[in-house]
Amino acid sequence: MSKLSKLAGETALYGLGSIVPRVLNFFLIALHTRVFHPGELGVLTNLYAWVAFLNVVYLFGMETAYFRFATKPGADEISVFRSAQTFIITIGVAMSGAFIAFANPISAYFEIPAHPEFITWLALLMFMDAVVSIPFARLRLEKKARTFVIAKLINVAIIIGLNLYFLLVIYDPTVGVGYALLANLIANSFYVLFFAGTLVKWRPQWKAPVIGEMFRYAWPILLMGLAGMTNEMYSRLSLGWWLPEGFYPGKDATYALGVFGACFRFSVIMNVTVQAFRFAAEPFFFSNAEDKNSPELFARVNHYFIIVCAFIALSVMVHLDWLKYLVEEKYWEGLPIVPYLLFGYLFLGIYYNLSVWYKLTDRTYFGTLITVFGMLITLAGNYVLIPLGGYVGSSIATLACYFVMAVASYGLGQRYYPIPYSVGAALGYLGLATLLIVISNFLTIENQLLAFMFHLVLMSIYALVVYYREKGSWRNLPAG
Repeated sequence: MSKLSKLAGETALYGLGSIVPRVLNFFLIALHTRVFHPGELGVLTNLYAWVAFLNVVYLFGMETAYFRFATKPGADEISVFRSAQTFIITIGVAMSGAFIAFANPISAYFEIPAHPEFITWLALLMFMDAVVSIPFARLRLEKKARTFVIAKLINVAIIIGLNLYFLLVIYDPTVGVGYALLANLIANSFYVLFFAGTLVKWRPQWKAPVIGEMFRYAWPILLMGLAGMTNEMYSRLSLGWWLPEGFYPGKDATYALGVFGACFRFSVIMNVTVQAFRFAAEPFFFSNAEDKNSPELFARVNHYFIIVCAFIALSVMVHLDWLKYLVEEKYWEGLPIVPYLLFGYLFLGIYYNLSVWYKLTDRTYFGTLITVFGMLITLAGNYVLIPLGGYVGSSIATLACYFVMAVASYGLGQRYYPIPYSVGAALGYLGLATLLIVISNFLTIENQLLAFMFHLVLMSIYALVVYYREKGSWRNLPAG
């Protein structure tokens, strides 16, 4: 089996563990939009945006540091694992303890003073996520994708079951969106049980040389992660700051944030595909770094990644006319954000591919600089575009940010770690997918069956072009 086939297989498995749960969670939005009004969903979206930022600090770049130091020649994987786990648990205890101690003023800041327990639940949730992050990374390094998938699927089954029970059986309006938080907390407690054997065997280890080297490698990744999360989540926070009063008549910024949060879910397939690929690709890149043919191999990986993701963007957009029925009609006004987010996350995936050069050359500070540059684009873009276009403007800023980051990483990478990427072919496939989406939007067909058939024709055109252009190269994949 070729190395690319192995990577594709592992990505598919991680996809099963990441995409399937997220897609199933996506269907929960149908339940959430019927139980919660947009203002309540806005509160939930805002809380999770802050959690995403804080998770980066809890992890402190130690996942990537673990991969790097555990795969070095002669490395003591157990020592590296214990050091990374000790570092993360130390940070987690300190931060979650502080959040629990100050739950009352924090809940008042988020304008939910009656629910300080929400802050406590989130603090515990973030701590548990951090505690199991390195054990999950070890599964990826050991290529135990099936075990990874089993854990993820059980977790999402618990989340869905609890949401159905809380919202349809025992629902109390005074708890409201707290049920969604509580379901996540209980479900993630399962991870601690799942890794009980690993966690029981763990022993604190604080060897200065090991921790020092890992810290020096990880802190630029922390900064990069914070900047990256700004690019990911800032639009949700800044809507409340920069959306002009009355931009959406009769609706406030929290309502707009709820609409944005609901329609954001339509980009989940692209977002999770990128995440699943990253889970498989990061250890893959490190494991193949010493291969003399690695530049050509990495170029192939990026080429096929773009082909698949362009097809996903096309598939979602041409079928959005019926996918929209998964949410309540009052949320449809936010659908124009979907194409910008789909292609934004596509370019984020390309950036992850292109970032291999600074990770393998230990120049992680370049990743920080690129991501900070992207953050500046995010800040400026949201500041300028939200008053002009609301949540559509913020989505355009997301696309601009990730596109520029991908271009910057490509330019710098070709200088320090040249890889023969097929830029012309990539632009061709992206252009073809975009053209077919434009045709689909331009030709409106009222009959749903005819429209569905027409959309299948557009997807088939893309697939046939890929087949006839790529069939020769597929026959010549290098063996692994």
